[in-house]
Amino acid sequence: MLLFPGISSGGYAITSLTITFFALVLIMFVLRLDYTRLQMASSYILSVATLLFIHLKFERSREFFFSYVPGGLAGELAHVPNVRWHRIETPDTELKGEDAVVVDLHVDHDPRWESAITKWVLAGIPLYDARLAKEQLTGRVEINHLYENTLGSLNPNNVLLKAKSVLDFFISALLILLLLPIMIVIAMLIKLDSPGPAIFRQRRMGFRAKPFTVYKFRTMYAAGETRDAEALLQSAMTKDGDARITRFGRILRRTRLDELPQLFNILRGDMSLIGPRPEAVALSEWYETQIPFYHYRHIIKPGLTGWAQVNQGHVTDVNDVREKLNLDFYYVKNYSIWLDILIALRTIAIVFTGTGAR
Repeated sequence: MLLFPGISSGGYAITSLTITFFALVLIMFVLRLDYTRLQMASSYILSVATLLFIHLKFERSREFFFSYVPGGLAGELAHVPNVRWHRIETPDTELKGEDAVVVDLHVDHDPRWESAITKWVLAGIPLYDARLAKEQLTGRVEINHLYENTLGSLNPNNVLLKAKSVLDFFISALLILLLLPIMIVIAMLIKLDSPGPAIFRQRRMGFRAKPFTVYKFRTMYAAGETRDAEALLQSAMTKDGDARITRFGRILRRTRLDELPQLFNILRGDMSLIGPRPEAVALSEWYETQIPFYHYRHIIKPGLTGWAQVNQGHVTDVNDVREKLNLDFYYVKNYSIWLDILIALRTIAIVFTGTGAR
């Protein structure tokens, strides 16, 4: 099944190529064979790019064939796209060519079903718990109750987070040096397009619920900052035709170039390149009163882009915020370098196409 929605074997392809190229370089070094570093590096990058393109273009569209044991959450998965579902009517049913069997392991099944499940596992047929299958197929983690392992599963690996912080610092510093001329031009165009400051500042909720000041290019007509949750909610749920957005601001929002000043937030350590998007302090506090467990999204640094941003459209009501939270929980629970690579690739596609941007 999918390791991550949209990446699955893509992660294995990158790992395999990296190990192969490292082994090749090691062999050449030990045997003192001549090789060109530039050619080796370019070959590696080209190989990774080619395999990822093939994977993202073709494999993601593949339809899975899953059978499921009736009972509990398993029967609710029939609406999940890109999967052909087959209901197993009786324990004696012979399986034919299924990619996997899905069963809700939190349900007490009849002994005949338990015997059949054991038989399928011994036959080498992959078996997935319905909750895990739903998470991996949809890219969402829904938390309606706190189970014994909920908090543990939402605590990301501290070693990976520290390594990620170091990478964030160096990558953001490099991007600032490269993009500073573009940011200066954008700031000048904002000033010419409408009166007001080029940079928008706002207090937002950050890592471990500690507020910080976020920087963005202004995309709306200048107005004083407010701490009213309802006004902030309306501001967060802007639509394409919103009259408050300036002409140049529409271009910045569509390409997400309005987020570039947040590179300085990343350099300061307030944010990460990839993570849940930070919300205004007053709005975050209001969400906590409306949505159970909302505050757990602060268990990881907020990001310039994230899993929710590349998978969700415009936020138009509280239900969309709940959906965004489910996506954030999925990222926190399944954080890895490969998931970050997938998010980065999708973000680049959004910058150049405008598809999915807000």
